Amino acid sequence: NAHTALNEPNNIVLTRRAARSLFGETDAMGKMVRVDNWLDYTVTGVMEDLPNNTQFDFEYLLPWKFMQWTHQDDSDWASNSTRNYILLKPNTDVARVNEKIRDIYKRHAKEDKDLDKKEAFLYPVSRLHLYSNFEDGVPAGGRIEVRVFLLIAVFILLIACINFMNMSTARSERRAKEVGIRKVSGALRGSLVGQFLGESTLIALVAGAIALLLVQVSLPGFNLLTKKQLVIGYGSPAFWMGFAGFILFTGVVSGSYPAFFLSGFRPVAVLKGSFKKAHALITPRKVLVVLQFTFAIILIVSTLIIRQQVQYAQSRATGYDKDDVVWTYLSGDVGKNYDLIRNELLDRRIALSVTKSSEPLSASWSVATADWNGKDPNDGTQFNFFNEDGGIVKTAGLQLLEGRDLDTKHYPTDSTGVLLNQAAVKAMGLRHPIGQIIDRGVWDADWHVVGVVKDFVLESPFDRIKPMVIQGPRANWFNLMHIRLNGANPTARNLADLEKVFKRFNPNYPFEYHFTDQEYARKFNDEQATATLTALFAGLTILISCLGLFGLAAYMAEARIKEIGVRKVLGASAAGIVTLLSKDFIRLVLIALLVAAPIAWWSMDKWLSGFEYRIAIPWWIFLVSGAIAVLIAVATVSVQAIRAALVNPARSLRSE
Repeated sequence: NAHTALNEPNNIVLTRRAARSLFGETDAMGKMVRVDNWLDYTVTGVMEDLPNNTQFDFEYLLPWKFMQWTHQDDSDWASNSTRNYILLKPNTDVARVNEKIRDIYKRHAKEDKDLDKKEAFLYPVSRLHLYSNFEDGVPAGGRIEVRVFLLIAVFILLIACINFMNMSTARSERRAKEVGIRKVSGALRGSLVGQFLGESTLIALVAGAIALLLVQVSLPGFNLLTKKQLVIGYGSPAFWMGFAGFILFTGVVSGSYPAFFLSGFRPVAVLKGSFKKAHALITPRKVLVVLQFTFAIILIVSTLIIRQQVQYAQSRATGYDKDDVVWTYLSGDVGKNYDLIRNELLDRRIALSVTKSSEPLSASWSVATADWNGKDPNDGTQFNFFNEDGGIVKTAGLQLLEGRDLDTKHYPTDSTGVLLNQAAVKAMGLRHPIGQIIDRGVWDADWHVVGVVKDFVLESPFDRIKPMVIQGPRANWFNLMHIRLNGANPTARNLADLEKVFKRFNPNYPFEYHFTDQEYARKFNDEQATATLTALFAGLTILISCLGLFGLAAYMAEARIKEIGVRKVLGASAAGIVTLLSKDFIRLVLIALLVAAPIAWWSMDKWLSGFEYRIAIPWWIFLVSGAIAVLIAVATVSVQAIRAALVNPARSLRSE
């Protein structure tokens, strides 16, 4: 019963996957489950597995009463450690609810020094994925590149439609007599339009079937790239309706121009062979090619800039030595046996240094304000707070600029000592930070500065480094331990020895570890995926644009076949004819470059504005992109130009 399943503190609700992995096909209801090897729960519900398109990721649910039962309930109104989800009644005005709860902190957390800066508000979960970035409590964007990729896909589809138009009209002379004869025989223009639209729609249908097969084959690789689990909804009527709609849209759009163009031929002119098609189509076809290459150049520029930005961040100095550093959670008996584990790792030279901490070196789990002597009352600077029990400078390989590391063994008062990074010293305006008193407003203690470390990248390597306070063990909030392995030993041997030690002191838990350098590398996953997808889109766009250019070149060669024959009779060389046919297309690509450059600069500058640590857009990228586009265009057009230049003029002129 969804209303009562979590009423008691020892109740648990499992997902279907978790229930099957624990109990197989046996009914899990009423069975006992032990969590963390010390608390027993009764299964009072089994819920459906979570869908792929959700931010929630869990295998079981425990009642909040468990937090109260184990004294882990956070009842401090000033704390932001708990996320709250509220199900509103239907048709509720969220704005009115926000007005009612806006000052809820002021009514309950009177001891908080920053009450005037805090307001509560509700935010729709439906917007949380795409618009999850906030600045000063105001939505400031998020993962809207999803919509950008959708826009790119639409443009690629339109480019493909344009290509169909180009290739269809390139064959116009061959079909002109067919149209003329059908018209003389009594065919109406509407029936001809229907015929051509039917042909294009049939081709789109075949293309759709091939596309569906290609998507099915490439989907595992795409999921691996995007870290998603996308599936094709074969069983969904909405999917098939959308699929049919795309095919119909593609067929109509791609076939519309050829249909109305070909059906508009006058029978007398066609059958006499005196109709003019080349000059009537030059302007619109050139516009289409310019549009194609404009978009291709924009994607080429975007790909190069995104890769430049990723490489720029990857080459950024992290401020610490992440090699040979692993961390593991204080699960089970690790916390109780921490000193024994630490001593054995050091005595056996498995590790060079071990430090207990509140969070990994690659993440920020605690953000709050702080007080210090001389602070501006209106200063609301947020600091990253990091707790350790001593030795973090050695373990992490931080660079000490002033003072010393925390060391409670030789300096007992270091239990309330802190280290500041350069950004914190600057934010506080401290000229002589050593010995200064820092008050976080939590824990009844005055924290004194014992050292200053060089800034190091704790969060995103694309953002500026935030002020940071590293607190001593008086905070007593530890979740994991960092271990600097002995680099003189092979890594495999170190890990095997680590596992043996942890198995002896924490036998009921598997030994799980994380390499700090690998965790840091994961910070680039999103941007690298964006770069790869953009490169794939750019390649696809270039390929399709080349097909369009090939079609236009074929059309031009066909339209000027007699001109080429006359030129060859008068002594023109093949190279001269190739140059004659190619220079117009190079001019189109250069025009596309002029159009694409400001658009690409604007869009990439807007994308880069989301990063505080960013590159300046280099001018040479536009030259390289233009050169790539020109080379591709020349290579594509030359195939048709060379073929036309090598045709025997007697064949092209014999009908005169």
